Amino acid sequence: MNADTRQKDIERLERIAKLLDSQFVVPGTGFRFGLDGLLGLIPGVGDTMTAVSTAYLIGMATQLDMPGHVKARMAWNGLLDWLVGLIPFFGDLFDFAFKANRKNVNLILSELKRRGDIIEGEIVDKSVS
Repeated sequence: MNADTRQKDIERLERIAKLLDSQFVVPGTGFRFGLDGLLGLIPGVGDTMTAVSTAYLIGMATQLDMPGHVKARMAWNGLLDWLVGLIPFFGDLFDFAFKANRKNVNLILSELKRRGDIIEGEIVDKSVS
């Protein structure tokens, strides 16, 4: 995978995390939330969307060659968000605060930095010798 493709993948991951977890702000508070929290207010629908977004992000992690422990942690974040989200009222509050998608994207970014694919915010092109 070349640096341009990887950069586009990272930008897509960032857009997804923002849309689902922090697109909107409560005026005067700085509290951010996204579609995941809003959809969570609809019984069954929001929780299913969480599962779908987690599956998509794990698919992206696979495409980016993330190790199993990163994908397992991502799956745990999604499962926790889904399970707690099923609880009436408390689950809705949890959906607004937990931000599983942001956590999962951050796991991917941390692993890319750890293995040297991102250095000082720049994508490293390992295809060039």
